[in-house]
Amino acid sequence: MDEEAIIFIVFTAIIPVIVIANMSTFGPTIYAYIAIILAGLTLAAILMISFADFIVFPTVTSIFGITFQPFNNYEITKHQEAVIKNVKGIYYATGFLTANLFAFEFKEEQVEENLNDKMISSLGNWEKATMSIDFPFKFHIISEGLDVQSIRDELEGKRSYQEFNLSRALQSGSANDVIITDIQRKISIIQAQLDRISQGERPIGAIMYFETTAVGVSKKAALDVLTEQIKRLQIAFTGMDMQMLRVVGRELYTLYKFNFMLPYDNINITTYFDTQK
Repeated sequence: MDEEAIIFIVFTAIIPVIVIANMSTFGPTIYAYIAIILAGLTLAAILMISFADFIVFPTVTSIFGITFQPFNNYEITKHQEAVIKNVKGIYYATGFLTANLFAFEFKEEQVEENLNDKMISSLGNWEKATMSIDFPFKFHIISEGLDVQSIRDELEGKRSYQEFNLSRALQSGSANDVIITDIQRKISIIQAQLDRISQGERPIGAIMYFETTAVGVSKKAALDVLTEQIKRLQIAFTGMDMQMLRVVGRELYTLYKFNFMLPYDNINITTYFDTQK
């Protein structure tokens, strides 16, 4: 979630917060209690929609049976897990899976001594996984080189924070070895990332995802086949250290639009997927 979204949430949520904070001025009346409850529910709804819209919206549309038509002859199902197209009585259902192929993104990177060996063997693993799939699918990578200085500043700030936590843990004497080891591991990861940047490697932001389409004589038949294909993709690529999650909600429509037009920058795309990761 980017800074603009956070600012929007703060200014939107400030109204129910002010109402709750000033309820005491109205006295202990039944209307004051009702106002507090409504303000609290409003604040909870704002936070849920902002941070978990991929759960909230599919739940609401499923309960009320709401579907969307993003393009002519296309429909997003009420569960928001597939895009359906009806062509002369034949239904085509398209679904997506997010994926992280290599531990390269700085958000989740881990220090591994055998990383080069994994990169070399990945091609063979990809071929083995693909051979077990007997239906077409697409693998997409949208990537962009990130600003080196801003990433360096961010990492140095994180390292300083972890070093402060380590110093405080060592001085307190109450922290156990597990906590100290975990902090030291985080510092090692951050330092390894800084070393890679110092050696001339440029950090890359990337979104990776799978796309597959199923066919059926009815909408339900197409969706059932699509669900089976997605499960088979998840099983086939488990050996490649890929975290594959089915895309639902607004991200589904966003990925479908990427077939026609790419996003204009990395921030524009990564903000869609922070919560589902």
